Amino acid sequence: MKLRWRRILTILLALAVLAGIPLGIVAYESHRRGMTWSQFIRNMTVRAASPRAGQSGGEGDLSASLPQGEKIDFLIPRPIGEPFTEPPKISNVQAVDLDQDGLLDVLVCDCHANSVSWIRQHPEGVFTESFCATGLIAPAHVQAIDFDADGDLDLMVAVLGMLFPNNDRIGSVVILENTGQMEFAKHVVVERVARVSDVRAGDLDGDGDLDLAVAQFGYDDGETRWIENLGGWSFRSHVLQSRSGPIHAPIADMDGDGDLDVVVLVSQEWEEIYVFEGDGKGGFQPRQIFVSDNQDYGSSGMWLVDLDQDGDPDVLYTNGDAFDYLPPHPWPWHGVQWLENLGDLNFRFHRIADLGGAVNARPADVDRDGDLDLFVTAAFNAWENPESQSIIWLENDGNMRFRRHDVANTPTHLQALDVGDFNGDGEIDLVTGGMHICAPYDRMERVVLWTSKWPGERGFGN
Repeated sequence: MKLRWRRILTILLALAVLAGIPLGIVAYESHRRGMTWSQFIRNMTVRAASPRAGQSGGEGDLSASLPQGEKIDFLIPRPIGEPFTEPPKISNVQAVDLDQDGLLDVLVCDCHANSVSWIRQHPEGVFTESFCATGLIAPAHVQAIDFDADGDLDLMVAVLGMLFPNNDRIGSVVILENTGQMEFAKHVVVERVARVSDVRAGDLDGDGDLDLAVAQFGYDDGETRWIENLGGWSFRSHVLQSRSGPIHAPIADMDGDGDLDVVVLVSQEWEEIYVFEGDGKGGFQPRQIFVSDNQDYGSSGMWLVDLDQDGDPDVLYTNGDAFDYLPPHPWPWHGVQWLENLGDLNFRFHRIADLGGAVNARPADVDRDGDLDLFVTAAFNAWENPESQSIIWLENDGNMRFRRHDVANTPTHLQALDVGDFNGDGEIDLVTGGMHICAPYDRMERVVLWTSKWPGERGFGN
């Protein structure tokens, strides 16, 4: 009898261990990713069941029927800023009137010079570059915003600590406080953390001051966090998700409830987008709104914009990262898409266009017909082919159908992009930055201003 019970207990113990292992994995992974058990299990089910977004023509995939429009040479390129001798490594540019004199300037994150610089336009058409801060190893992103509410623009800087993948805790979040004389005082908000790829400011706890949303790419050890502003340049960190690969963390009211949410693009093998739904008091709940089961999908950028102009923010999203392969090269599924906001944090995927190595996209009413078109840049296209484009324009027909127009095949490796009217003529101009980390090195530029000179009447190409 004792022997039988001992065998029964042994079997029960073995079953408990076997059941406990997967439950332990679920508990660990759900906690690490900032998800409930049910969200984690549902996520794994979606990955197992879903087609590869952008490859197999899922719902809303428009790339197969995308018409090719005429090439329109309406952008005149002009290098601005300091000259270069080594291959440029520009990670981010922002078009902003930093000195508030009525003329657009350009902020530049330079991973070769390890600096954030200001290309000032003054007087109109004359551009002069100066440093805002040096010694920032591989700055990934800069946002200009009045963080301390004193009437001038401060700079939120995400610092990787090293451009290429690294597991060391070398990242930092830095605020460059504008002293009012266009000089900047450096405040290190957090340092010695996993490599920081993005930081954005917004009042995340409803107390009237600006807090920070932070994406930490890391390598194997990334995180997403929000940093609470305690006043007096003191801060407290709150981890939202422990997961490698976050690259962008913009802030917006995604569900229309009057408070701010954080939207996070997680790249590497995860290829996911999360909305961290805010309660207006500093509490957040994760909601996954996109996942691809293609671990080489190459998530490369995300921007929040009301693309269909229905009153709520949608998600504009590029996939074209190719850092995982040497030399980097384009894949057939690289391109640009948008997630249509249907309300209640439900989104519908729409493929817009294929573009090898697509890394950046910006909305603008290029032809001034009342809808939003897109400029898209590529960093990892097939540069040995002269037909491979570094900039394309996607013309919106007003019904969210797009026609592709090739714009330029040189310079190559265009990582950074922003838009604005730099000369006050009502036309949309571009500014781009080159990230030249691989061959070929024959068509390089650092920072280029593309001035629009639209030919003839509006509606060309419709």
